[in-house]
Amino acid sequence: MISELSFKLKNQLIHFFSRSITQHVGFWLLFLLIMTAIESSSHSILFAISNEVINVFFYAVLVYFNLFYLIPNYLTQKKFLTYAILLILSAVIFTPLKVIVFYFKFSYSQDLQNQLQEDMNWFFLVNFFIAGTSTIIKIITDWGKQLREQHELQTQTMQSELRFLKSQINPHFLFNTLNNLYALTLKKDDKAPEIVIKLSEMMRYMLYECNEKRVLLSKEINYIKNYLDLEKLRQGKNVSIDFTHTGDPGIKEIAPLMFIPFLENSFKHGLSHQISQGFVNIKLEVNEKEVDFFIENSKPEKLPSPIIKGKKSGGIGLVNVQRRLNLLYPDQYELKIHDYPKTYAVNLKIQLN
Repeated sequence: MISELSFKLKNQLIHFFSRSITQHVGFWLLFLLIMTAIESSSHSILFAISNEVINVFFYAVLVYFNLFYLIPNYLTQKKFLTYAILLILSAVIFTPLKVIVFYFKFSYSQDLQNQLQEDMNWFFLVNFFIAGTSTIIKIITDWGKQLREQHELQTQTMQSELRFLKSQINPHFLFNTLNNLYALTLKKDDKAPEIVIKLSEMMRYMLYECNEKRVLLSKEINYIKNYLDLEKLRQGKNVSIDFTHTGDPGIKEIAPLMFIPFLENSFKHGLSHQISQGFVNIKLEVNEKEVDFFIENSKPEKLPSPIIKGKKSGGIGLVNVQRRLNLLYPDQYELKIHDYPKTYAVNLKIQLN
């Protein structure tokens, strides 16, 4: 048991001093200079230095005994009463040891030796204060380190989740668009080359600009326009697609591809199953600190079952966009979804930083 404890203590000391020995040496040297400057005001400089070297030595031994033995083995283990008793006992033991050293140092002066005995209680209080202060500093530094590590972990987790969520959105949209293009090429439609150009612009946006956490809102609006132009070419004259936007986006920024899942669902689950004429109406209003996105689409009274060969079809978009909103705009967005018998509407408001 003793050998295991000494081995653990040895490892702690090696890790501690190898990591921050310069900082600790600098701290004690600064502490020594300050204490020497205070005492030299009433004594000679050599007398003050020799006294404070002894003081700092005992303070350092007491502090590191507290840091490497008492705190890890008692305070960290939540043995608070035992820790408090041992801390007081340590100050009680170290106080007479230091007094004995000074007693021999002042052997030439009976008055100074007598003064040591009178100041015994004062020495104890100072030792206990130094040890207690090291405990407080240790708790504060460990708490700050834990907060930094927790923040870094949350940041890494958020970035990983965002990359995963966005990687699901992009292929989903690309899959739908290529299906549209494939349908027109089968018909040898003259509109196919225009779709290729639109698709090229959109792919450039997704590949080179959507890797950023934020993109210009104006580029996101242009992306929506291209998307709707493709749908207009594919849907034909039987479908009314209307997009209006008001306000100046300026240099405002937003998370990329935030509105696309709603557009996809409007066409995939609404118009794609429409028997007669249908519509999709989109309104986007940009205010000074907010963007207000509204989309409404017609839908058949009864949608076909989303189960295909035992697997659910679609549904990724809305789940992901809500997850992204929670990650990127916590408490900064409002999402309302209205599912009526013949229409489906979504209203998303995002506060822009």
